[in-house]
Amino acid sequence: MILSDKRILEEIEKGTIVIAPYDRKYLGTNSYDVHLGKHLATYKDRVLDARKHNEIEHFEIPEEGYVLHPGTLYLGVTEEYTETHAHVPFLEGKSSTGRLGIDIHATAGKGDVGFCNTWTLEISCAQPVRIYAGMPIGQLIYFVVEGEVETLYNRKGNAKYNGRTVKPVESMMWRNEF
Repeated sequence: MILSDKRILEEIEKGTIVIAPYDRKYLGTNSYDVHLGKHLATYKDRVLDARKHNEIEHFEIPEEGYVLHPGTLYLGVTEEYTETHAHVPFLEGKSSTGRLGIDIHATAGKGDVGFCNTWTLEISCAQPVRIYAGMPIGQLIYFVVEGEVETLYNRKGNAKYNGRTVKPVESMMWRNEF
């Protein structure tokens, strides 16, 4: 089940959902709108290797915006820091974002119970498009968890994305054994 606006508000009051900054006007019927942070990143190498640490270059979106180009993967970040202690958060693009040809995640739309951080976005576009820091970029949807969670994400020793950040984080696939 997806949480309704009233349930999201109840969970915020209880502290099981944290959104900072939070503004009531961004609460939808069953979601919360998140915004694009000012930091973007791109990979230094054109060919990425799943077994190696692929380094990224960070930069800020200027006041006049930044033009995304097809064929490049951009890593972005949400302005909002979130914590989800009792539900499964999903990040989806807004329809207005999609209608500009912008995808905000390649495969990583689901968070884990216990995820406490900003969201790194895997941004690609269908045609050149100018984006701006602070623009609505996605929406968080919260699902009820059936059963007790044994280990929350923020307490897992092997969790790769626990370090609090305001900048996008590159793939840590290279830390996996394969």
